[in-house]
Amino acid sequence: MNNKHVQNIVLAALFLSIGLVLPFFTGGELFGRMLLPLHIPVLLCGIMLGPKYGLVVGAALPIVRFLMIQHPPFPLPGLPMVFELATYGLVIGLLYKKLPKRIPWIYASLIGAMIIGRVIWGVAMAVMATIDADMTFSLSIFWTAAFVNALSGIALQIVLIPALIIALRAAGWRSGGEYAR
Repeated sequence: MNNKHVQNIVLAALFLSIGLVLPFFTGGELFGRMLLPLHIPVLLCGIMLGPKYGLVVGAALPIVRFLMIQHPPFPLPGLPMVFELATYGLVIGLLYKKLPKRIPWIYASLIGAMIIGRVIWGVAMAVMATIDADMTFSLSIFWTAAFVNALSGIALQIVLIPALIIALRAAGWRSGGEYAR
């Protein structure tokens, strides 16, 4: 196992750990739904370590949090979050890897991942609604939950993620997880 691989595993564990504790600083479930604290470390992981690590950390985060503190509850809302966060990590990693590394393209990667991840969340919720006769899910519920109620978190991500990437670049980080020497 080479040093880069070990470094990536350690950083992935760090992102997972940040995702485990960050929700404790966002004021509970109500503000968590508004600020989306689990999304931030997954998006950063996908950008910094690539799509594979972003996918794994995104899928693992809600499961590990549930096993540790029973939150988010499973199957709802936890299971759709597994698919959503895994998609965020995968898609932002793929887009960031393929697109130019200029600032506008950081935003394109981020917004693309945010849209696709929300669509996957909506599909997972719709599938669960077909399985559970007591559950209601519609296009208006999707729109409200995925976009309207999440506007604060979306805005936070659009401001914070590119700012962190720019700061990391200024500190010497290069895409692919490498630091300039």
